[in-house]
Amino acid sequence: MSLKQKLLIAVMGAGLALAGAGAASAGTWQNDHPRRVEVNHRLAKQDMRIDKNLREGKISPREAMRLHRQDHMIRREERREAAFKHGHITRLQQARLNHQENRVGGKIYRDAH
Repeated sequence: MSLKQKLLIAVMGAGLALAGAGAASAGTWQNDHPRRVEVNHRLAKQDMRIDKNLREGKISPREAMRLHRQDHMIRREERREAAFKHGHITRLQQARLNHQENRVGGKIYRDAH
């Protein structure tokens, strides 16, 4: 076997080992953790409210974009916090995210009325 073939086999073996390690750690990530589900469900409902108000002409496309961006920032924060705890968020983190969602929800209401 040539050196080139040995190197290729070694690289492929390392890739398979890394893929196996990634699959093993994927089981610890919980997208369905109850606190995460609640936060993400509220974000999805707010997203639908924004789209509905945009369709009905109650808010402008620019306002909708701003509100969607704020929701997206909350979602990114939730994912980032969950990444540090293997898919979990603490009650304090959930409360903070809910507070942020409440503020955006109030903006949705005020912009639509």
